[in-house]
Amino acid sequence: MKRLILGTALTMLSTTCFAAPWNVDNQDSSVNFISTKKGNVAEVNRFNQVSGQLDDSGKFSLNIPLSSVSTNIEIRDTRVKDILFEVAKYPELALSAQVDKAKVDAMAAGDTLVMKVDAKISLHGQSKPMPMSVVVAKLKANELMVVSHGPLIVNAGDFDLTKGIDKLRDIAGLPVISYAVPVSFILKLSQ
Repeated sequence: MKRLILGTALTMLSTTCFAAPWNVDNQDSSVNFISTKKGNVAEVNRFNQVSGQLDDSGKFSLNIPLSSVSTNIEIRDTRVKDILFEVAKYPELALSAQVDKAKVDAMAAGDTLVMKVDAKISLHGQSKPMPMSVVVAKLKANELMVVSHGPLIVNAGDFDLTKGIDKLRDIAGLPVISYAVPVSFILKLSQ
């Protein structure tokens, strides 16, 4: 009987001390970006694949295979992959951040919280810090939703992408494609 009680206590202790990580659910998550051409023609684009995790220490990682880009035009998808992102050389975007896990753990189902996060984005051979504001909603005890509080503005020049944009502009015969790209996201995490 003592072994049963001791075993149960140890199991409960290990579950408390080593909580399962929160994993990004690709099916219920989206990362979108807006491209602007000709000065005022904006188009919404997305990535069809995302993966990531929030571990027990608060370390968050998000990986996006750049080959999953979708612009709703097949030839443009191919050009963005090959010319802009150069996916053969730079296959993914990686984002990392440290999250105040104690605040997330203290949330009850139905709670929302606005958090400031200092993220680092690695894209096209460059890594840059990017502070952002996110809204965290605890949907259930084992489900979180993390949403950009406002669009993030990614500058193509910060990630050595301006030459690729210029090549795309020339191929399409456009006067301009903006180097400033608004990005928004909705990430569902399950534990």
